[in-house]
Formats: sequence, structure tokens, C-alpha cells
Amino acid sequence: MAHLLVIGGGVGGLATALLAARHGHTAELFERDTRAPGTALDRDFFGWRRPTVPQAVQPHVLLGAARAVLRDELPDVYTEMLALGARERHELDWFDVRPPALPGDEDLVMLQARRIVLESALTTALRAEAGVVVRYGEQVTALTTVPGPAEAAEVHVTGVTTETGSYEGDLVVDAGGRRGGVKRRLAEAGCRPPVVERHRTGLAYFCRWYRLPEGMEEGPRRPWAVTGGAFAGCAVFPADNRVFAVTLFVHTSDTTRSALRDPAVFERAARAFPPGAAWLALGAEPLSDVRATASLDNRWSALVDERGPVVTGLVPVGDSITHTNPTLGQGTSLALWAAHRVARAAHRGPGSARFAVGHHDWAVRTLKPWFDFQVVADAAIGERFATRAGRTGTAREVAALFDCALEDPEVMRARARVRHLAEPPERAYADPRIRARVARWLAARPDYVPHEAGPDRALWEELTAGPGWGAQQAEPPVPEARAVPEAPPVPAAGPSTSARS
Repeated sequence: MAHLLVIGGGVGGLATALLAARHGHTAELFERDTRAPGTALDRDFFGWRRPTVPQAVQPHVLLGAARAVLRDELPDVYTEMLALGARERHELDWFDVRPPALPGDEDLVMLQARRIVLESALTTALRAEAGVVVRYGEQVTALTTVPGPAEAAEVHVTGVTTETGSYEGDLVVDAGGRRGGVKRRLAEAGCRPPVVERHRTGLAYFCRWYRLPEGMEEGPRRPWAVTGGAFAGCAVFPADNRVFAVTLFVHTSDTTRSALRDPAVFERAARAFPPGAAWLALGAEPLSDVRATASLDNRWSALVDERGPVVTGLVPVGDSITHTNPTLGQGTSLALWAAHRVARAAHRGPGSARFAVGHHDWAVRTLKPWFDFQVVADAAIGERFATRAGRTGTAREVAALFDCALEDPEVMRARARVRHLAEPPERAYADPRIRARVARWLAARPDYVPHEAGPDRALWEELTAGPGWGAQQAEPPVPEARAVPEAPPVPAAGPSTSARS
């Protein structure tokens, strides 16, 4: 049995502490915020100021990969999320009649909920866990270190220090994310710097939250998301308790970007896309102002370099190891995978160099391919938005795969397996059967042009001209209400082994 000291009380930290206890270990969790998530979801979600967790108020989805960890390892948390209003949606329910089930289809289920629902459910479970102590309002101010073994890292972490006192443990887990300060404290302790890979996305997101009218439990049966236009996109994220978010995204260099912070401008622009028009036509009540987030990047941080581990006694999970832009919604899944791996492996000499290298090797094998996939997908979207260029060349085939999936259950299943991190893209999309089905679909449509749902640039400029525009004018024209999937299946490296290995 090991004693873990977990830095950070976000999803990664809460899950690490809880999973560690369920695997026979003990844990102490240190969270700088003085309060814990509760069951008053709207109060906490809309009224809790969390400057160190700006993503907390942005839309989240729990993909099949995250759902599988909860369902298999933390069934009480999963049940609590459903009781709090989270909703399940199977990807193959896109079709009027779900196709006959195949092995693995049970993993193609998305859990629709705001982030606060998951945090609340994890916190409820932690309160009942005898092996966990949660220390709210205790920010870690330093790491307790000793010289590392001569053949390994120069620094070995043995504990943490807060303003209240010092704590010793067998393993320190950095779940504090990019703003947690652990990397800075490692430098202060004399560690070599981590190996950081960073990719700017050039994307800015703007979202606003709404609630469906009383008695209307669901919106349109087919949740739509658009990344298609040459310069902007719109997505709708159904969540819990009749709440949903509408999100617009543009390139950070777009001159219309600042105008989208105005609620009137935001709604005009959102209604110019099929998903925004369909959901905002339901008479939903606005619940928030427009929430903006930019400076988005994909960042990989490794605590092992060519000389070996830069530190022993400490491993990262969640955003501390891999932060991914929300385009594909992978973050929570990758954080839960890492938390589960730490909990399962913590009995194997957690303070050793071998443990540090093993954690790193597992992350490179399991998490890094999905990070790489995110980088390639975001680069394609960012370049298209920056240059305002449509899809041409091989992009036509990429778009055809998605459009074909909307009509062909077998292609949709392949797309869903990638989306839910069940199968790497280069394997799912290279399957000869899938390629043949897409080829036949394209052959039957020789004049096919990728569908770009949304306004043209001239209309977009009018819609974002200012809050006084259109006071006496009709609603902007809405393009054909056809769905465009969430992100292009850009070819990229994928994991070669099971993520649960």
C-alpha cells in the first residue's frame, strides 16, 4: 500500500485520489480553493469564480473512453452523475433505427453533462472514502526534496509543504495543471527542465449557456456540430437538466472576434448556422453572458529526457502531462486514463526511477498518439480559418468520409470508434471495408462538393458589425440544416496498444 499526495482538486486530482483509495492506497489531496463542488449545480457552475480553472465554465463532453473508466472503476460516481441529470447518448442513435449491435458498440456512448456534474459526483464519493483526506484551502507552496540516486534523477521528491505544514508520502501526483506551479517548484529544487512540446491552435472559442423551456427535456434528436466554414464554426453541446451551450469559434486573427462577446451579436451569428438556428429557435432561456477563451494550445510535458527521469517520487496526470485544446473533447478521458494508471501501479515502488520511467513510457504509448492526433486536426482547422480556404484535394475525401457516415451506419461506427478513443484513426479509417464504402458513396456523387454549413463572409461581416445591426430586420438566412461532424478525421498517428493497458 502506498500513500499518495495529490496536488490539485480538479477532475484529474479528484479521480486520482478516489481511484487510489479504491485500489487499497491512501491519499491526501491539496486544493488551493477553499470550497468544494456541491450538488447545487447552477449555483456552482455559474456563480463560482475559478480563475485558475477557466475551462470549468466551457462545454465538456465525456467520451466513451471516460465513461468506461467511470462505469468500470467508479460505478457509484457514474450513477450519481445520472442522478444529477447527466444524459447518455449513443452515437449510432443518429439513425432512425439503430443498426444491429456489434462488440464494442457499448463503448460508443457519450455522457452529456457540465463539468461541475462530474466534479460534484467525484467529491461526493471522496467524502465517503475513509482512505482519503481532502485539504481545501491548502495550496502547495513547495516540494520536499532530497538528492536523487546517483544513477537516476538529481532530485527525489518526498513530500509537499503548505502554509499549514509539511506532509510526507510515497508518491506525489501533480494534478495541478498548467497553472499549478509544480514545474516552477521543480526548477527551484534544482531539477532539469521538463521536455515540453507546444503547438498553438490559433483558435478562439465563445460560448453561451441556455436552458430549454420547462417540459422540454431534449432538443433536436440529432445534436449538430459544425467546424465546416472557411473562417468560423458553430457547435451545440447538450448537457444536463435541459441545459445546453452554443459555441462559436474563429481564428484569433479574425477582425470580427471581439464583437462576438456581445450577446446580441453572438446570437445573430449563431443563428446563421444550422445547429445554432435549430436550438435557439426552441425558446431557450439564456443563463450566462458570452464566455470567451483563447490562447489555446496543445501542450505535452514530459518529466523524462534523454538522460532519464528529471525527478523521481513525482508523476503528472491530466493537464500536467498533456493539455489538449477542446476541439475533440479528449481532455477528461486522458486525465481519467492517467489517474487510473497511477492508482493501479502505485504499489510498484512509486519513488523509484523505474516507476518514473514506466509512467512516462505508458504515457508516450497511450496518451501521446491522441495528443498527436489533436495537433494535426487543430492545425488543419486553424489553417483553414486563418486563410479562409475551403476544403480541396485530399480534404474532399476526408469530408466525404464524414458525410458518408451520416448515411452509412458502418462508416459512422468507424468514425465513432475514433471519436471515443476506442480505435486509432489510421486503423479505423484504413479498414478496406470502410474505404470501399466511402469510395462507392463518392462514385455515386461525381459532383460532390464538401458541405460548408454557415454564412458566407459578406453575411458574417454584416452579422458581427455591431449590437445595433438589424434591429428592424428579419432573422439572417439559415443554410440547409444538414449536420457536419465535430472535427475532420485527419490522418495521424494513433495508439498502438489499448489505452487501458
